[in-house]
Amino acid sequence: MTGPGDAGLHRLGLHDLHVALGARMVPFAGYEMPVQYPPGVMAEHLHTRLAAGLFDVSHMGQVILRPKAGLEAMKLAFEALMPVDVLGLAEGRQRYGLFTSDQGGILDDLMFTNRGDHLYVVVNAACQAEDIAHMTAAMPGVTVEPITDRALLALQGP
Repeated sequence: MTGPGDAGLHRLGLHDLHVALGARMVPFAGYEMPVQYPPGVMAEHLHTRLAAGLFDVSHMGQVILRPKAGLEAMKLAFEALMPVDVLGLAEGRQRYGLFTSDQGGILDDLMFTNRGDHLYVVVNAACQAEDIAHMTAAMPGVTVEPITDRALLALQGP
């Protein structure tokens, strides 16, 4: 990702490609995001339903969690932040989770993947600073590494 654009918004790493393909760019969660392309929303929707669509979701927060001590202790600490089985997630598998407050309310939703020696976490763009602070404060035995130099693409379809 590149730095702030003309409107003070961050630009995605693929910004120039989106513009070259005719994307209409709009502000979202502090980023200049492509919202639609010349064929139109309905054509894009139908294509994704019938075949596949590739979406640039690089605005979302990407984080690597690495244990300072044991891998199991890290997984248990992460599991304590949400009502989801982290310890039982097989290597190479991904799971959806929810960060919850002490009162049981939902703070944010996220996805996480067991990468063997670490966990890879994707959080929402609008809450990424809060989510990173939450993980850092709640898991002192874990190194929380934000990833800011990678694009993130989502392949969606039937």
